[in-house]
Amino acid sequence: MTTHRRHYVGKDGVARDYETHLLRRSWRENGKVRNETVANLSHLPAELIEVIRACLAGQAFIPADQAARQGAQRDGREPLHLPAELIEVIRACLAGQAFIPADQAATITRSLPHGHVAAVWAQARALGLPGLLGPPGRARDLAMGLIIARVLAPGSKLATISWWADTTLGVDLDLAGASTDEVYAAMDWLLGRQDAIEKQLARRHLAADANPARMALFDLSSSWMEGSHCPLARRGYSRDGKKNRTQIEYGLLTDPAGRPVAIRVFPGNTADPTAFIEAVTLVRDTFKLTEMVMVGDRGMITTARITAIRHTNTDPATRADLGWITALRAPAIKTLAAEGGPLQPTLFDEHNLAEISHPDYPGERLIACRNPFLATERARKREDLLTATETALAPTQRAVAEGRLAGADTIGLRVGKLLNKYPMAKHFDLTITDTTVVITRKTSQIAAEAALDGIYVLRTPTPAETLTPASIVQAYKNLAHVERDFRSIKATDLDLRPIYHRLEDRVRAHVLIVMPAAYLTWHLRATLAPLTYTDEHPPTPADPVAPAHRSPAADRKASRHTDDHDQPVRSFPALLKHLATLTRNDLRYGTDHTTPLVPTLAEPTPTQRHTFALLNAPIPLTINGK
Repeated sequence: MTTHRRHYVGKDGVARDYETHLLRRSWRENGKVRNETVANLSHLPAELIEVIRACLAGQAFIPADQAARQGAQRDGREPLHLPAELIEVIRACLAGQAFIPADQAATITRSLPHGHVAAVWAQARALGLPGLLGPPGRARDLAMGLIIARVLAPGSKLATISWWADTTLGVDLDLAGASTDEVYAAMDWLLGRQDAIEKQLARRHLAADANPARMALFDLSSSWMEGSHCPLARRGYSRDGKKNRTQIEYGLLTDPAGRPVAIRVFPGNTADPTAFIEAVTLVRDTFKLTEMVMVGDRGMITTARITAIRHTNTDPATRADLGWITALRAPAIKTLAAEGGPLQPTLFDEHNLAEISHPDYPGERLIACRNPFLATERARKREDLLTATETALAPTQRAVAEGRLAGADTIGLRVGKLLNKYPMAKHFDLTITDTTVVITRKTSQIAAEAALDGIYVLRTPTPAETLTPASIVQAYKNLAHVERDFRSIKATDLDLRPIYHRLEDRVRAHVLIVMPAAYLTWHLRATLAPLTYTDEHPPTPADPVAPAHRSPAADRKASRHTDDHDQPVRSFPALLKHLATLTRNDLRYGTDHTTPLVPTLAEPTPTQRHTFALLNAPIPLTINGK
């Protein structure tokens, strides 16, 4: 291919340059060199001319987007006397295909999910979580890897090791290829740091400057075990409905907003009150916090435990008693509502809340509340269960009436089995003979129970100048935050259960890993609320007893599946999955396999950009493990 350039000045005095690009072929004939102009390429785009020139010089080209070759035969005529590869390049170029030199083409040697790992790491760094765990080192990196994996891909330790290798977390923290012995050693290291970690969290969220109300929430839950050799595994009341499995129990201590601060593991048959005394000791003796108010449910803080609280302090320097807020059980409420008692229906004529007193509770304040919505729901459920019980008993009554079932003992066994199907036996009178069975409702007893529907009574020794009745009600209702944490820990986010570890300390370490993971998840959900269905600004009810309601903005998000800027919103787990589509790709340019790899991020979506804007962090190319 030759290029001729001509330069001359016209009669008008203007200088002009002309270029002519000729495609020529040469051959030898009878000892002489012959030349032939095959085509005049001057009319082609300059880029195509350069591609043709490079092809004739031996340069290989590939389509920039790897598209299929395009073009058609030239009206059935013979192609130009050019290499076939060049003819194909010319055809594709004329069809609009862009080409780059083969030695400059990029090959993706590996693509790893990155966005979800980077987002969780950014939140962990913002919380100071690495420093909270301990000094830098291999054990801390492995512990951070276990915590982040629990947030993003909860599973067994073997599954976690495999997951590390398939994400940028494993590459950047050098976790890929870690052995199970290293993982178990990191768990042991983390367990040894438990008190130090929890003390820092207590100073951060329970101390007076961060927690003016000086309140802590505590509740107990359980998870079932696999295997039969763990010393902690016991049979007890299963909150997971696994009555045929052994289990462990664990108590979670949080601040009033539900941020996890500490966690303790107990044998599976531990009663709630026993766990509560452990929590009191933790707050008093380990965290050195006094004048705190512990909030627990009616099964947690019993009268016996209230008495025991005054005898759990082992440090003379911290003798001030802890306050508490709990609720009365149904029999105690019934006593207060007896004729002449302080709890009468007229209390709620104008308000759903009233403060009362009773000699059985000296030095305590009793806050009586009536939730009309709860009353309606309880009445509905009771009637449904009564009707279901009568429906279940009807075939037995017909069989007795028709003579197909006889004998008082036989009839009694059948009726007793059916009555136990629903917890309504207390509301029925039974009269059974060898040939008859009469089942009637205890209408007066049902009416007496219905009169107390929706009524609950809170008790606390906290003085009125410290907490108003409305504040006491709100504090008790905050226990819902701990229930939300348990749902996150056990099911929706962190999937703690079932537990496969056999050694007692490994079980405790496994549960401990979940606590900072729950702490991290709590903050992630709060930070990324604009991108999820979470209600960012729930309205404060005028009546503290009334149930909570969603804000109009949250209702709009739920109905439209977009925010106010028409950007999509997702559930929190779905958002993490979407972030995982932001990959980091290792690129190699050219065909030389010894050239270095160039890590490059995929183009982020608007949601992914918004995520890191909410985290107040750039999208990092790599995760800094230090």
